[in-house]
Amino acid sequence: MAFAGVCISGFSVGLFRLSLFGTDPFQCFANGIANVVTENFAIGFGTLYTIINLVMLLLIFVLDKHYIGIATFINIFGTGYMVELSLYLLGKVIHNPGIITRVILLLLGIIIICFASALYYTADLGVSTYDAIALILSDKKIAKFQYCRIATDLICVLTGFFLGAIIGVGTLVTAFFMGPLIEFFNVKIARPLLHGKGLDHEVV
Repeated sequence: MAFAGVCISGFSVGLFRLSLFGTDPFQCFANGIANVVTENFAIGFGTLYTIINLVMLLLIFVLDKHYIGIATFINIFGTGYMVELSLYLLGKVIHNPGIITRVILLLLGIIIICFASALYYTADLGVSTYDAIALILSDKKIAKFQYCRIATDLICVLTGFFLGAIIGVGTLVTAFFMGPLIEFFNVKIARPLLHGKGLDHEVV
């Protein structure tokens, strides 16, 4: 579940970017940083994404080591390159997508990234450095997870915007709805898949 969740998440970002409606909030943040860094340094997105996550890993290590696991490192060292691979493969199939195709790509991207996140959250083998922030805030009773996620997503969107990243419909939709959708997939699919369909696990 952890490995599949991370890989599927990376693929979904490719769908977002190909839709041209903006990316998810953290990718918006990463793209904003990329706009600044690549003006001065010759560095690929996959490598830059890895560096950003390593810096955030230090922060998570200080705040709560519980969320650091094998899925964290798969995410750090694999997601950026999975995004590049998905764009390469999708680009060979989809050329100059029309508005209907773009909307379909956006909807698929939103659903898939939330489903993928629910998989590796529930596997409890670590999460991405960014995902860990909302979970830690929720654990500290700042607010329920979905509200913590909305807050961190909005911060990423605003930061990315001021650094020159493209803000689209997809970015805003995910900023407000990723948290609730992830929790929906947690309850309906991920937890029953891990613990067995016969068990009823309530949401805290």
